[in-house]
Amino acid sequence: MTPGHMSDHYSALHARLASGQAQVGVIGLGYVGLPLAVELARAGYTVIGFDVDAGKVASANRGENYVRDVDPGDFATVVENGRFRATQDFADLGAVDSVSICVPTPLSKTRDPDMSFINAAVDEILQYLPAGRLVVLESTTYPGTTKEFLLPRFEAKGWHAGDEVFLAFSPERVDPGNSAYKTRNTPKVVGGVTARCLDLAVQLYSRAVDCVVPVSSATTAEMVKLLENTFRAVNIGLINEMALMCDRLGVSVWEVVEAAGTKPFGFMKFKPGPGLGGHCIPVDPHYLSWKLRLLKYRARFIELAADVNSEMPGYVVSKVFEGLNRFHRSVNGSQIFVLGVAYKRDVGDVRESPALEVIELLQARGADVMYNDPFVPAIVVNGRPLHSIDLTMDLLRGSDCTVLITDHTCYDWDSIVSSSRLLIDTRNATAGRTADNIIKL
Repeated sequence: MTPGHMSDHYSALHARLASGQAQVGVIGLGYVGLPLAVELARAGYTVIGFDVDAGKVASANRGENYVRDVDPGDFATVVENGRFRATQDFADLGAVDSVSICVPTPLSKTRDPDMSFINAAVDEILQYLPAGRLVVLESTTYPGTTKEFLLPRFEAKGWHAGDEVFLAFSPERVDPGNSAYKTRNTPKVVGGVTARCLDLAVQLYSRAVDCVVPVSSATTAEMVKLLENTFRAVNIGLINEMALMCDRLGVSVWEVVEAAGTKPFGFMKFKPGPGLGGHCIPVDPHYLSWKLRLLKYRARFIELAADVNSEMPGYVVSKVFEGLNRFHRSVNGSQIFVLGVAYKRDVGDVRESPALEVIELLQARGADVMYNDPFVPAIVVNGRPLHSIDLTMDLLRGSDCTVLITDHTCYDWDSIVSSSRLLIDTRNATAGRTADNIIKL
């Protein structure tokens, strides 16, 4: 291929992106992909969303919003005006100028990266995407994935980064339930495999995102995402260990945290809780730890924080034991009512939620466990389904112990405190209330 032809790919794609005339693909229409697709469509691009889930595709094409952080009006508008459509047919990749990969990246049972979803997406891209297009990975993964995992697959086809294909990484920064920061007003980090790759990725996102932050490489962008969430995991691990220490010392960790938080510099307030949950913080640091193990380096802070955080569900159960002992009752045979199973307030996401482990531990000790969560109608714990029960004061009064895991804003704490025989408050939701029936972390 002549140098002139190689330049043509870049120039032509740059012009289509800059003018807003490009057609953009998004693979994965979940909590990351759908908000991104809607913003790209609102920015003027024609967007095709790809997903293997027929239910999501059908809902999306009807304009039915199933991701809480997407504005229903914005979603309906881009569907009605033809700026967005969804499909299961990956052959439609042949019509797009760029494609963003927003698929899950879980860990295996051995805490190794599960690349199967990314691999499947790349299989479809290699089969259908024409030369001269932009491919951006947004799924969180280990540093080096774009250059060491994606690039060789395209090179095996005879395509070179910056010529026949343009590769970049731009980590998703979705915070479910955050009303202040959405896809558009959250700064977006972008790193390319080459300078041309970076330039085109910046061009794509700068129309849909208020602030794009270019960095020197795709690996740097991958590392940025892992630093962000490792920072949170380590600091949560620190404050959770502080909770354990305060318990031994007989002081309130919540009072300590609030007082320390009055310092106007040099301190950032983190709060203890029943354990880590969600799609990022419990998972992402392990990608970095796994990668460093391959390089004969032990990520000690990450591993220590993971150890502390993983102990918190068991610590919550120990508080249940402590509370029931006050009433001369055992966990075995007690009725335990769990409030909230989502991993954070006012969302319906239970991935990695500590509530699931707390329930499993209580069931293993013979407790009869029920739960209420207005955002989560059903869960599966240890292979057995559970369904959310209506929250009534009679049910609270009839339960031996109420365990607050998720402090949804819709809960009436005064009524819950007054109606519960025993309340284990893992979130300090009852701050300022004094009652003999409350036990806090």
